[in-house]
Parts: sequence; C-alpha cells; structure tokens
Amino acid sequence: MKDLIKIAMEYKEKAYVPYSNFRVGAAVRFDSGNIYGGCNIENVSFGATNCAERTAIFSGVKEGEKVISEIAIVADSEELIAPCGICRQVIVEFCSKDSKIILAKNEEEYIIKTIEEIMPGAFTKDFLK
Repeated sequence: MKDLIKIAMEYKEKAYVPYSNFRVGAAVRFDSGNIYGGCNIENVSFGATNCAERTAIFSGVKEGEKVISEIAIVADSEELIAPCGICRQVIVEFCSKDSKIILAKNEEEYIIKTIEEIMPGAFTKDFLK
C-alpha cells in the first residue's frame, strides 16, 4: 500500500495546475498487479480539466485493465481529500466491493475506505438490467 502512496506522491509533482495551484496525484493497482499513475491536468476551460484519479484509471483501462484492486490519492492539502463526484462514479465503474480507496497525506498518514463508504447507493450497471 505504501508503494502505491509513494507513486501517487510522485505523480502529484507532475500535475499541470496553472489555475488552482492544487496538485493531486493518484496511483491505481489493478487486479493484474499493474500500477498506473496520474495527475490532475487543468485547462483554462475548466470543464476540460481531468482529475488525477481519472487520468490514472483511464491509463490502465486503455491497456486492457478492468478491475481496480486499490487506488491511492494524495493532494496539496493539510487534510485528506476524497475523490470528486465524477471520479467516484468512474471508480464505481471499475472497482469491486473489495477495492480499497486510500486517502493519504503521505506514506505514514492515510485512511482506507470502501466504495460503499465514499459512494453509498451508487448508480451501477445493475440498474440497466
């Protein structure tokens, strides 16, 4: 788990945040064991901004990954931050009920959440049946 937090911290340093100056890094371990990282990438048209969590998840999905084992998220904050609503929905799409969501300040200060804890009552593909 600490390896994932360390990778997320490294990706945080790569964030492109000329507007908010709020860097976020994420690292996702998929069930295959492969890890993909991501950072937030801002755009002057704020709707075109992409969060670190989605950048990391989409990097894995484009390589054929489908199930998140765990995801670590770090930010330029004194407080632990949780994913935004859009990122939570994307995490729901690719996680299992056992996936771990790690909210971290650093390798020593973190908490672990489940998807049910951060997205209770989530809209899933089960609703489309």
